[in-house]
Amino acid sequence: MVRSILLLTIGAIGGFAGWNWLEANPQHNPWAPLDLNDPVGMATVTKLVALRDNVPECRAVLDRSGIEYSALEPVGEGPCARPDRTQLTDIPLAPNTPAVTCPVAAALEMWRRKAVEPAAREILGSELVRMEHMGAYNCRRMRGAGSGSGWSQHATANAIDISAFILADGRRISLLKGWDGSDEEAQFLRRIRDEACDVYATVLSPDFNAAHADHFHFDQSTRWTGVCR
Repeated sequence: MVRSILLLTIGAIGGFAGWNWLEANPQHNPWAPLDLNDPVGMATVTKLVALRDNVPECRAVLDRSGIEYSALEPVGEGPCARPDRTQLTDIPLAPNTPAVTCPVAAALEMWRRKAVEPAAREILGSELVRMEHMGAYNCRRMRGAGSGSGWSQHATANAIDISAFILADGRRISLLKGWDGSDEEAQFLRRIRDEACDVYATVLSPDFNAAHADHFHFDQSTRWTGVCR
């Protein structure tokens, strides 16, 4: 879909000029190597999700982007096996920094830099200090779908749940209180939810259902893409 849109764009701009435009805008170019320092573009989420099946290439992206991380040993077995355990080592997460799949880690770092930090400054007038999460790994099936349902993306830590944001001025913006809170808190949370959809295959928020009233769910499922609610 992204490639079709880009090819139409190239055609509209005009062959040679279109390719020059893509080379100057790698965030929109599906053939350009992914660099998390580039702006988020039309091709970003497609390239991030594609890394799910290529862990060495994903870690090469982190290296190329100057992101500090640890590559942990595989653990587990069966549907909860975790062959990809990538732990960011320089990201302000609390109460800890969980090991997740590399594409989840890459998107989380890009979202923090390109979405959360700018929105905190522009809307809330303060710097981001810390993001609180509710976990990444949980060996379980999808909730609410019965014992025969598919396995959750949390079963392989291919997901993370983010619940609150701590600012330099001391404020704590939680989804539970802020989603329907002050105008600026609600604006901040909705903006960063929308921008998460540009780097994650699946984004679920309080708009999705009551089970997500207190957190954002982010994952890089290759089964479901483009879910943004």
